[in-house]
Amino acid sequence: MNSVQTRSAERALSGGTWLIVCGAMLYSILTVTPLMAKHTAEEWDWTAPILPLVVDAAVVIVVKLDDVLARLGGDGGRWPITLRWMTGLMTLALNTADSALKKDLVGVAVHSVAPLLLIVTAETSLAYRRAIASAVATLEAEHRAERERREREARERAEQARAEAREEREHAAQLVREQREHEARIAREQAEREERQRREEREARERAEAAEREARERREREREQREQERLALEQQARQRAEAEQRERVEQAERERAALLERGAAESKLPEDEARRIVAAAFEASLSVRQAAELCGWSVGWVSHRYAEHRDPAAGGRADLAIAGQ
Repeated sequence: MNSVQTRSAERALSGGTWLIVCGAMLYSILTVTPLMAKHTAEEWDWTAPILPLVVDAAVVIVVKLDDVLARLGGDGGRWPITLRWMTGLMTLALNTADSALKKDLVGVAVHSVAPLLLIVTAETSLAYRRAIASAVATLEAEHRAERERREREARERAEQARAEAREEREHAAQLVREQREHEARIAREQAEREERQRREEREARERAEAAEREARERREREREQREQERLALEQQARQRAEAEQRERVEQAERERAALLERGAAESKLPEDEARRIVAAAFEASLSVRQAAELCGWSVGWVSHRYAEHRDPAAGGRADLAIAGQ
């Protein structure tokens, strides 16, 4: 399973879990509120929805923190398990209490479906997340071992290539020494014959040196001229690049100012547009809540985007885990 399939599975698991949690919360509030109203003083009827909200908020906390701990490979100990089961049993009791008091077994069975599904889903999603985290860790370990093996083989090949190059250099140096000895021997044998021709050769050499000096001076002038042309071209290119950079910076500043001057979003904007607004808000040092108001997305989502801008490497790892939710 590759990273894309892993993220897809995590997204499906997270989406299904939160769908069940939200549905169970809504069903619990609608079911428990009439029961609480019957057992609350008349002047305090307005407090009837508070208890199911508190219990369901505990369920949300448990599910969310279990999700984070599973992705980090942590273990909260016995208390999270106690809270998870206590909130699930409380939800089950509150949802079935009214039917139980009326001795309506069918009603008890019907109203126990959502709480039981919530309890089992919480436990199952936690187990799935831990299994996915373990599988991802195993895959990463295998990839790391494979990368180390390839690096080791590359180092061995490089060492072998250096050894072969060293041998080739030594052989070439030996050939050069032999060639030089041979040339020296030939030079000594021809020394007497070359004495007669030395004057003519000296004159020819002087003429050649003069021609070489002229050619060298001409090449030097041409090189200096090319160097001046190259410097001029580089300066022009640098000036154009600086002008284009200034224009891009000014354009980015104008776009960022335009995004920030739009005011609070009336609804949740598309993700691409929301990301641009969050990036502009981060550059302008706005708070997370102000950025959330501008784009219409949640404070948590905006906080993750801010984390990506502060530390792209850490934000990328967090986004990999959160994108699977």
